[in-house]
This record gives sequence, C-alpha cells and structure tokens, in this order.
Amino acid sequence: MLRDSVKHIKIIKVAVNGMTEADDQLAVEEPLEIQVKYNLDGSQTKKSISVTMRTPGNDEELAVGFLFTEGIINNTNQVENAKTDLFDENKVSVTLAENVTPKLQTSERNFYTTSSCGVCGKSSIDAIKTVSHFQQKEDNILVPANLFYTLQQALRKEQEVFQNTGGLHASALFDLQGNFQLLREDVGRHNALDKVIGASFLSDQLPLSNTILLLSGRASFELIQKASMAGIKIVAAIGAPSSLALQLAEDFGITLIGFLGKERFNIYSGSQRITF
Repeated sequence: MLRDSVKHIKIIKVAVNGMTEADDQLAVEEPLEIQVKYNLDGSQTKKSISVTMRTPGNDEELAVGFLFTEGIINNTNQVENAKTDLFDENKVSVTLAENVTPKLQTSERNFYTTSSCGVCGKSSIDAIKTVSHFQQKEDNILVPANLFYTLQQALRKEQEVFQNTGGLHASALFDLQGNFQLLREDVGRHNALDKVIGASFLSDQLPLSNTILLLSGRASFELIQKASMAGIKIVAAIGAPSSLALQLAEDFGITLIGFLGKERFNIYSGSQRITF
C-alpha cells in the first residue's frame, strides 16, 4: 500500500537562514468510481453510485464499506464479488448476487463527493440518517479508563504512511482489552472508516459491537453514522466531536470520547461504559 499511497517529490524548504532543496512525500489523492452490477428484469445492469477522492489501496474494501454504510447492501450474502477494473484502476465494481436488488433509494448522494466531506452530496439531513441493520440492544460493556491512554500511541505505531506524509487520516479497531485489530488510512476520513468497515464486512465480522473505534482526527456526524451502521458501541477520537455527531451518538447509544491524549480524554456520551 505504501508505494501506491505516497508520491516522492522534490521541494524547496524556506527558513530564516535561507532555502534548501529536499526530498518530500505526499499522500496520493485520486478519484475512485464505485459501481454496482446487478440483475434487473433478466439482464445485468451497471450503475455508477459515487465518485470519491481517495488514497489508492484497499479499494474493494472501500467500495463495499461505502455501499454497506449507505444502506445499499446489508450482508455478505448479497455480494458476489468486488473487483477493480482491469483497464482503469480508479474504478471498482461490486457485483451483487443473483436476485439481489440494491436499495439505491436509500442513497440520495450526488455523483461526486470530495475527500474531506462524504456527506456534501446528500440532498437533505434526513437522507444522511441511515438506519442501522443491527438493532440496538442493551449491553454490559465496561472498559477501564486507563485502557484508552494507550490507544493513541498504538495508532501512531501502526500509521506508517501517516508518519511519512502527515497527510492521511486513519481509522483503527481495537478489542475491548485494547489489543490492536485493524487499521486503514486515507486522505478522506470517511473513506478510511469505510475501508475498515468494508474489510470487516468481507470477512463476515459485523457487527463490531465488541470493538473500540479510534479516529485519528475529529469525530464528524458521518463517521458516527457509519460507526452506528457497523454496530460499534465505543468511538474515541483524537480531536473534537461536532454537535451533530454528539446528537447522533446519543440517539444510537454510542459512547463518544474526544480529545484523547496520553493521560486524558473527554466523555461526551455513554459514560456508563467507562470505569475508573
């Protein structure tokens, strides 16, 4: 992934004592067109669902994760395969199983979305509030507060590309004992999470109710919406949550943590799951 995700360039560094030439690395950003193939009235139909600006790598996971978090597909039995186009590496087609019709009416997204805002193409706030396939259930999850202090360091250790470029967002999963499970990176924070959820979807590990989701930046509305779709109960962010993210976390019973540091964090919702 590193080779495709990073571009090596020459730059000029400027400081008070003059200018020097240096090598640098940039996170790659390229468009990905997500297509769905399915049977309609006895013939195969192909429909372009979205174009998102992403960092190449794990594109099949991204496509499947996007379709799942948009509510277009619900389970692995509905997916026959997900493949990158042989002639265009910036296209991924997800072929649905026979007799499966995608729920395209649930996604009122414009054809183009940017890497920084996955919901910019949504036509209304109601269209964003996708209902999770996993029913909300009472749980007895309890996580000691000091476990969270170790997560940021573990995330940085795993973020090889971010350390090289400083330009990628990351989403990572940990189990309830704080053990690292999975990480994906992308120039778009919503893409990074779709890759994580897509990987879990393809390995039939949903719902992710016994995991902690760690976000390398802020917690936006859409990230909480995607987390709720995957059944995640605890979300911790290095940055701040938005007011709408908090509202959604409260609505879906999600424990939301922000400003996570080495020895500190804020609990915004779901404090009953954190013990001291």
